[in-house]
Amino acid sequence: MTHGPGDVVVTGVGLALPGVATPGALLRRAAAPATGPAPEPFDTAVRIGRRGHRYKDRATRLALCAALDALRDAALIPADGEEVTVPGDTVGVVASSNLGNLDTACLTAAAIAERSAMDLSPMSLPNASSNVIASWVAIRHGLRGPNLMLCNGATSGLDAVHWGATLVAAGRVRRAVVIGVETHNAVVEDLLGRPADELLDGAAALVVEGARWAEARGVPAAASLGPYERRAGLTGCIEALLPGGAAPGVWFTPERYAERPAGAVPVPETVPRYDVTDAVGRSSGALGVLQCAAAVGWLTRAEAGRRAGGGTGTGPGDGAAFGDRAASDAGTRAAPDPAAVPDPGPVAAEAFASVPAAAEASVSAETSASVPVSRQALITSGDDTADAVAGLLLRPTPARCHRPPAARAPLSAMECSR
Repeated sequence: MTHGPGDVVVTGVGLALPGVATPGALLRRAAAPATGPAPEPFDTAVRIGRRGHRYKDRATRLALCAALDALRDAALIPADGEEVTVPGDTVGVVASSNLGNLDTACLTAAAIAERSAMDLSPMSLPNASSNVIASWVAIRHGLRGPNLMLCNGATSGLDAVHWGATLVAAGRVRRAVVIGVETHNAVVEDLLGRPADELLDGAAALVVEGARWAEARGVPAAASLGPYERRAGLTGCIEALLPGGAAPGVWFTPERYAERPAGAVPVPETVPRYDVTDAVGRSSGALGVLQCAAAVGWLTRAEAGRRAGGGTGTGPGDGAAFGDRAASDAGTRAAPDPAAVPDPGPVAAEAFASVPAAAEASVSAETSASVPVSRQALITSGDDTADAVAGLLLRPTPARCHRPPAARAPLSAMECSR
């Protein structure tokens, strides 16, 4: 019998943001937004080289940079290469962007209306397709698993994280790269009615992976994904994620969240709040992925403080105890030798055996009880006034993140959900 992937964990984080290189730095910037001149735009050529720019729009180049960083952080590609060291069909791609190729689509439509389709360059035409971002990431790194592009409004980033985790949990892939990217240009600024310095020009990426497969590769996880909810309002979403009024360790709020009277939202005032858009600009479809990256920074710092016996260090202005995974002793990890731990190949979904629903529920209850709520990060995004809010809990990983899971029912070849 082939077991499922166990917990779905985050094994890699990548950022392509001006002036922010690590999850901890993103969290610090959200706690105390920088003053003075804006940092220089992120230079994509430094990370992906000239070949990565050929015929690609800026949103795609930013996504390629963040994905490359995340895949390297997850030890899925070597520092000097681009091809994954595991079978390509075990890796999927889920990207989120509402505005990424808006300028290409609008300029293409205008050119056809004003002149003729004969004036269009065939090399730039693929950029008019909304799924170009996810497709180029897969092509660049040889990722042959499911390839999804979400353009789902304010909740799109968290929805993408959820879909990436669902693909893993369903046995379609063993791991997925989840990318959130937005950029600004004259077309985007005109549509939103906001200047460029208020809008995100950057990307974030996560590698979500079955804990079973991460352990087989010898790669430690940075966080574990908890439950996800999508509700008609913020209060209902939070109550579903945290029943009984439990207080999380930190709350990553929706974009430019306006604080309400005490008791109006079931998150105590004592819980630190972060709005990552204060640090990087209004983020639209990239927000949920950026929030997860910042939450990884918070969990790393909190875990380092817990191990040191100095508390969790959850105060919004406390930057001294941050444990950046890429830079500090708390977050540094040695990448395993890919050749030493070969990946066993694609999941045989049809080998999953069915079990009673009660058994699966007991495993979920055990997982929830194993990590105190006060050590979990609450992430919410969406528009409460539009009745669309998504929420996710991000948790620290136990000492052994893979526990024997409930086996899952057989899956059809095209099924992408539990």
